Amino acid sequence: MMKNRPDDATLLADEAKYCSFGDTVHYIEPPKIFDGCEGSYMYDKEGKQYLDLQMWYSACNFGYANERLNNVLKNQIDTLPQCASQYLHPTKIELAKTIAQDMKKKFGYDGRVHFNVGGSQCIEDSLKVIRNATGGKSLMFAFEGGYHGRTLGASSITSSYRYRRRYGHFGDRAMFVPYPYPFRRPKGMTAEEYGEYLVADFARLFETEYHGVWDPKVGQAEYAAFYAEPMQGTGGYIVPPPNYFKGLKKVLDQYGILFVVDEIQMGFYRTGKLWSIEHFDVKPDVVVFAKALTNGLNPLGGLWAREELINPQVFPVGSTHSTFASNPLGTALGLEVMKMTAEVDFEKMVMESGAYFLEGLKTLEKRHKEIGEVDGLGLALRAEICTEDGFTPNKALVDKMVDIGISGDLDWKGQKMGLVLDIGGYYKNVITFAPSLYISKAEIDQGIELLDQLITRAKKEL
Repeated sequence: MMKNRPDDATLLADEAKYCSFGDTVHYIEPPKIFDGCEGSYMYDKEGKQYLDLQMWYSACNFGYANERLNNVLKNQIDTLPQCASQYLHPTKIELAKTIAQDMKKKFGYDGRVHFNVGGSQCIEDSLKVIRNATGGKSLMFAFEGGYHGRTLGASSITSSYRYRRRYGHFGDRAMFVPYPYPFRRPKGMTAEEYGEYLVADFARLFETEYHGVWDPKVGQAEYAAFYAEPMQGTGGYIVPPPNYFKGLKKVLDQYGILFVVDEIQMGFYRTGKLWSIEHFDVKPDVVVFAKALTNGLNPLGGLWAREELINPQVFPVGSTHSTFASNPLGTALGLEVMKMTAEVDFEKMVMESGAYFLEGLKTLEKRHKEIGEVDGLGLALRAEICTEDGFTPNKALVDKMVDIGISGDLDWKGQKMGLVLDIGGYYKNVITFAPSLYISKAEIDQGIELLDQLITRAKKEL
């Protein structure tokens, strides 16, 4: 814990006076100040534990202060901490090779890896790759409920208008199509029928020129690519029907539209696979990744694209550039993450832990009628919080749960502790769980008990 630092009240007063609020999100008032972290826990200035079930929005998949990864960072600082990106260093090349070879094995395509600093910037670079490869087409398809970042280009393919509202007109804004949301599907449909229905509705756009996306006389779409999170993150960790993406990709291939997969939040075994799109038996043209690539220790991200989209003749030197792209601290960490996850069966570990966690959530669902649905894939799990009817969104109850959790006033075997949660969903009523991939059964049990306390208390206090 930090010693001799100003107290929380002083720090919050200084933040109110000197800090831009535009670079953060104040979901709770006052904002919480943490001083330490390890494994599945954050710590405040008194050393009180807070079980973290969101792990920095899935950036720290491998636990806080992971000793192996921290040591790689320390070693890199002592060997080659900085290197201008016009020069090369070994781990950039090794990491690119490792990822490209994995993509070849998984999807059968030759391709290349391009680095930048974090998810939004890598989305921006992917938009350049797509525009360049499609003769300058700037229109994209994306999902309602999708989130791809808050830079200008990323905002244009993120469905929430609130991220664009103050910044002028976005002429290249994506066309947003419905993402399959099984819990809120039309009555009388199975989840699979719902997926087929949405694919057919999308395909309808290409039936005639008057639907506005397709010119049948020249066989050309106005839209260059479809940007997709295989499992929606900020949208509420929604798991799509298993048949959906296969049907969607068939339509995209038929009309020559590229498929760009955003793995920024769901990549690196969050769902039990290195890439969450592996669950759905389709082949992407571009994959964007970031966050857990460095376990949150460095803002490095990247994209992989098929060879014909990104080879040096098509996408030459200087097509896009960032001073800190492929920095040696980040690429050393990324390479170690890839080595670490190849040494053990992460898929088996994550799927088993996820199933155990989901069973615990199902016990809560039976106990509290306000939990409308629990679901998940690997250790990306959701609990949709509703009114007593089990369906109407209940944001007020979720907000109260978050406030109680962060207060650090929960009881655990005679000790006070807290619970860190993240909220997402179309109605901001879904608890999205992204615990450490190393979370133990004992920690899962602890989390379930604390969640039970949370919802019980929150219902009484509303």
